[in-house]
Amino acid sequence: MTEPKAFSREVENLIAGLRGLPEDRGRSRRRKTADLGGIIDELLVKYRISHDSLEHSIREKWPELVGTPNATYSHPVVVERGLLLVLVSHAVVRNELFHHRKSILEKLRKLPGCGSIRGLTLRSG
Repeated sequence: MTEPKAFSREVENLIAGLRGLPEDRGRSRRRKTADLGGIIDELLVKYRISHDSLEHSIREKWPELVGTPNATYSHPVVVERGLLLVLVSHAVVRNELFHHRKSILEKLRKLPGCGSIRGLTLRSG
């Protein structure tokens, strides 16, 4: 079965005027409908939904990488441009992580998918 042909906005407004209905003055365009399944598949791939993210695997191993006491006061957030952003809530722990950043990076690079991380960014938070 074929889909009925849609009228242009000008024709729709002319018909609306004849019927006494308000005109459509919007700037939006009518587009063909897309298959929802395809769109959902694209979104799942784009936002890595249902896949373990790099940050998630780092968070799981964080106590092993920095030690449980330091992991209690720090939280790895995101990897951007090869740098791991870590929020640290205690100044002493921040200093400790700063001094041991080379050994932390060595351990971090051994995790799957983390070989491209080249540094740590420590922020209070």
